[in-house]
Amino acid sequence: MRDINQYKITDAVKESFATEPGSRFEQLLHGLIEHLHDYTREQGVTHDEWMRVLNFLYDCGQISTPERHEFILLSDVLGFSALVDMINTRGGATEGSNLGPFYLDDAPEKKLGADLSEGRDGAIVLVHGKVTDTLHKPLPGAIIDTWQADGAGTYPIQEQAQGQDKMDLRAKFTTDSEGRYYYTTVLPKPYTVPYDGPVGELLRAGNRHAWRAAHLHYIIRAKGMADITTEVFFENTEYIDNDAVFGVRKSLIAKVQPLRKADQFDYALDVKPDAVFEFDFILAPEG
Repeated sequence: MRDINQYKITDAVKESFATEPGSRFEQLLHGLIEHLHDYTREQGVTHDEWMRVLNFLYDCGQISTPERHEFILLSDVLGFSALVDMINTRGGATEGSNLGPFYLDDAPEKKLGADLSEGRDGAIVLVHGKVTDTLHKPLPGAIIDTWQADGAGTYPIQEQAQGQDKMDLRAKFTTDSEGRYYYTTVLPKPYTVPYDGPVGELLRAGNRHAWRAAHLHYIIRAKGMADITTEVFFENTEYIDNDAVFGVRKSLIAKVQPLRKADQFDYALDVKPDAVFEFDFILAPEG
């Protein structure tokens, strides 16, 4: 019988997995085991604390649905998501930022110039810009996948019981021959991350606020280029300096300006906007 104690068990667990020597899977798994065991020894974790952690993770699973991913939310508030984004942002490309818990991959395809606001209260803003590579060459045919909260800080997916369509304020656009994208939408307001589940309990226990700075979500894809998942924030708005999920980057802040009579755009728009901002996305080659 193996003589295993609290110091030998880490190696015993690693050796129990028949992983391919030197593989990435072995590296990730062994690193996780080592850090988890070291943390447990350093903190002297009790049986009660151990069980509370397991019940917390169980509760995260119980409240999760295909439309609300509590584990992504947990990753967000712990800064894990932001750290992964920072590590994986490619040189010269637009910085990555949080996916968030409300992404749906089947948003409707809409024509450039379409309006996403659909009569909602709030300022209507023209969102426009280009998608280019790191050499500033336009990328025609790039896909702009976007989703957002409304002018009250609510995602329609959260209000399905009140008759909201979960696909509202979501769209996929395709850039034109010059790599341009443009559409109108309602300017979103700050909102709290979902606070009615285990992650909300964690925030309250840590005396932390749950507010997110107002933003638009994006996933940008183009052939031969690495996808980016990111967010665009707005200058001089609330929580820009203390976003609950650490998503704000200086390079992702746009300036929203009132639309002036002198402003001229050669875009065919479904709705006349009240304001405008421009943001260009830069993609790096894949591989």
